[in-house]
Amino acid sequence: MTGRILTIAALTGATLLGTVPANAEVGIGADVYNRYVWRGHNIGDAVSVQPYVSYTTGNIEIGAWSAWSITSSANENDLYATYSTGPVAVTVTDYYNPHPNNHFLDYNSDTGAHTVEAMVSYDMGVASIMGAFNFHGDAQDSYYVELGLPLAALSDDESDVSLSVGLGSGAYVTDDPATPKVEEDPTLVVIGLNFSKGDYSASYIVNPDSEQSYLVFGKRL
Repeated sequence: MTGRILTIAALTGATLLGTVPANAEVGIGADVYNRYVWRGHNIGDAVSVQPYVSYTTGNIEIGAWSAWSITSSANENDLYATYSTGPVAVTVTDYYNPHPNNHFLDYNSDTGAHTVEAMVSYDMGVASIMGAFNFHGDAQDSYYVELGLPLAALSDDESDVSLSVGLGSGAYVTDDPATPKVEEDPTLVVIGLNFSKGDYSASYIVNPDSEQSYLVFGKRL
């Protein structure tokens, strides 16, 4: 909770006191998707509006991101902070899901609706890799690792195509939000073919563990 207060204070203070550095950037916008699929799991099963705001100065970015379902209560509101240097980025995210049934994490009375994750990513150009670990608010201490591969042969000047493969443990190894499995060994939960062109994006995602597949389509507003 302290991290959330500090983040909000930094954003508000910089704006009100007029101390925003000359090289700082503020980003604001929203995306709309036909459904919200996160790391191989369908959340909300409805159209999702996803607004965001960010503040970047030097190597540091802090921001807020949300997902709001238009036909269900599957809502999420997150805060994050990222430090990047060269191809390496470290991010700490506070995921806030006020309704336990909207997410697959194992909530308990000690942690409530907040899950805090540490993530490290490395972009090698020909490929990228990221690893994330839930160190607070997840009774199963779940982790997730994803490899991204740009498919240059299928891309052109106006569009990009890539392949993503993700392994998860704990809460990621389930297809029932109400009864997450306790699983320590990494399990293949994402095989995704991703397309982007201008403000549009699409992904065909298969979760081999849950035996589910999704076609996700989105547009940046």
